[in-house]
Amino acid sequence: MEKSFNHNVATTDEIAAIIQDAAEFYIKDPEAAAHEQAPIMLRGAPGVGKSTIVKAAAKKLGINFVDVRLAQMERVDFSGLPSVKDGMTVWNVPAFWPRDPKSKGIILLDEISSAPSDCQVAAYSLVLDRRIPNSEYEVPNGWLIVAAGNRTCDRAVVKTMSSALANRFEHYDIEANSQDWIKWATQNDIHPAVTGFIAYRPELLLKMDGQNLEQGWPSPRSWEHVSHKLKRTNDLGRLTKNVNGLVGDGAGTEFIAFYKMSAQFDNVLTVMTGDADDFKMPSQADQKYAVASAAVYHLWNGKDEEETKARLDGFCKILKKMSNDFAQSMIQSAMLGNSKVTQMQAMQYLMSKYASDPSLKEKFRVNINNMNSAL
Repeated sequence: MEKSFNHNVATTDEIAAIIQDAAEFYIKDPEAAAHEQAPIMLRGAPGVGKSTIVKAAAKKLGINFVDVRLAQMERVDFSGLPSVKDGMTVWNVPAFWPRDPKSKGIILLDEISSAPSDCQVAAYSLVLDRRIPNSEYEVPNGWLIVAAGNRTCDRAVVKTMSSALANRFEHYDIEANSQDWIKWATQNDIHPAVTGFIAYRPELLLKMDGQNLEQGWPSPRSWEHVSHKLKRTNDLGRLTKNVNGLVGDGAGTEFIAFYKMSAQFDNVLTVMTGDADDFKMPSQADQKYAVASAAVYHLWNGKDEEETKARLDGFCKILKKMSNDFAQSMIQSAMLGNSKVTQMQAMQYLMSKYASDPSLKEKFRVNINNMNSAL
């Protein structure tokens, strides 16, 4: 594959931190940020999660988010339509642009590298001067502007960005990272078969080489869709077609084999809430990944605190049967929490269990300092 000219590569976790830091500047000192913080440009392969990262940052900070899909717009969709008022032409900008001068948020100019040229030109003024051309509209000071697009090396529809526009941005090239994605997947209840498979075959998180890019191929976005399918049906024939349609025949065949193998460990929740002492730990690596991902997935999904503590007891019994490398990886994932249990709550539960059970010392060894620092 052709190499990207952008060498400022960052992982998804690093990008999330960069976006959050810039947005916090806008929250704390909007006027200074509007003049000192350059808009941010993110480039990466289709499906790598550019828009997801930006939206998640806004949600985490509790601020507004406006997603503007430039590739789907004409100039008038961006700038608005003219009308005559008091004998003069005025431009009526679209309703989606933020207007409250006290509001805070992030504007994402998505698919900017695929936008029609006249739309890119309209974006010049917004990026440079925080204004929409020919109108009285100004972006409120509390709003960070982020743009995102694909790279020419990704064989997507990409138009060359003018040097004038490009020079207005702070540029980053996003690199798909399986560890970062598994963290995100754990916190967002992605099906354990998917997280287990990506942990086992990390190179298939994003794979474009050798793929028919006009059909399904492996990307963070397509694996998320696989998770949705798994939660809706267990018909293996249909799932095989669904998965192949999303990630392609090669990755799909491997995943379905992993999924069928992992089905023998559908009792992990029963083990965790029953007699885990009798559970026989498998010896093969792919089977261990299946058990580990299932245990982490079920851990924080109890209906109340009593059930959560019962699941934690079973989780720790499984930890003791795992080799240290797998156990430490399980703890690292469990520390993240999920949509029901916050990261801080998850670490508090784990620390309480660690303090009451000395036999867990070796299993927690790698992660204990991180938990102590966070708490």
